[in-house]
Amino acid sequence: MFLIALLLATLFLAYSNGANDNFKGVATLFGSKTTSYKTAILWATITTFAGSVASVFLAETLIKNFSGKGLVPDAIANAADFHLAVAIAAGLTVIIATITGFPISTTHGLTGALVGAGLVAIGLKVNFAALGNSFVLPLLLSPVIAIPLGGVIYSLFLKTTSRLVVNPTTTESSLKSNRQVIDTCHFISAGVVSFARGLNDTPKIVSLILMIKSLSIQGGMLAVAIAMAVGGLLNARKVAETMSKKITEMNHTQGLSANIVTGILVIAASWFGLPVSTTHVSVGSIFGVGLISKKANVGVFYQILLSWILTLPTAAIISAIAYGLLHR
Repeated sequence: MFLIALLLATLFLAYSNGANDNFKGVATLFGSKTTSYKTAILWATITTFAGSVASVFLAETLIKNFSGKGLVPDAIANAADFHLAVAIAAGLTVIIATITGFPISTTHGLTGALVGAGLVAIGLKVNFAALGNSFVLPLLLSPVIAIPLGGVIYSLFLKTTSRLVVNPTTTESSLKSNRQVIDTCHFISAGVVSFARGLNDTPKIVSLILMIKSLSIQGGMLAVAIAMAVGGLLNARKVAETMSKKITEMNHTQGLSANIVTGILVIAASWFGLPVSTTHVSVGSIFGVGLISKKANVGVFYQILLSWILTLPTAAIISAIAYGLLHR
């Protein structure tokens, strides 16, 4: 009974993750009017699913990396009621944010859920040092780096395009050709970010159901990948509107600039093992571009920042209640 409930709760978390996260890689495509919403979400779904499928072949390595934050002893972390409480709390936290249109980090939802259940299980013996590495540092580092870098990249693009426009030898056909190159690069960069997100998030969620012996790792990966894809297709619109239109207005160059920053930082962070959040990087780079163009909505950014701060305690409270009830 517990294991069936755990599987369903984990698939619900995967659905919530897809609804909140799938559009983040392509938000700049829709926001800059490079593509329609339908095309953007289809591209996000295809590339995210491809990343999820790729994670099947890298399952052992990735699952080891995302099997837990070392917050609680293994004896507790490996119990079915603990995993179920974490899946329920993280899933509810992410879906609440999705319904209200706030892009948050599923990793932080999972971390908060682990902390909440851990506090009920072992009290203050929870490893708070691990909490700092997996939550506080990403929250601080990601936007702090992404916002100025987004502004710098866009400023460089702006200078380059301005020279092309004022150059008397530049023809209308060459300007159109340059625009097509920008749009192509933009489209590819969005796919790369979505692929990387699927590659990383799928095993992170699958780690919750490894104790179900009748379910293979590959089967779990595929089930989670499908749930993520469905969540993105059916429930991504509100987060899409927030990221694409409410943070700032975007043109094609601004959209590409923000996506380049997201891609560079996520890949660099993975390479050097830095704990940055893809969600925070993506939002931060879009906001940074908006600051340079003087069209950024500071109020909306502060609301999103508040939702990031509330993610961990919200998930922790729900998880603590769920674990307390389940453990009885």
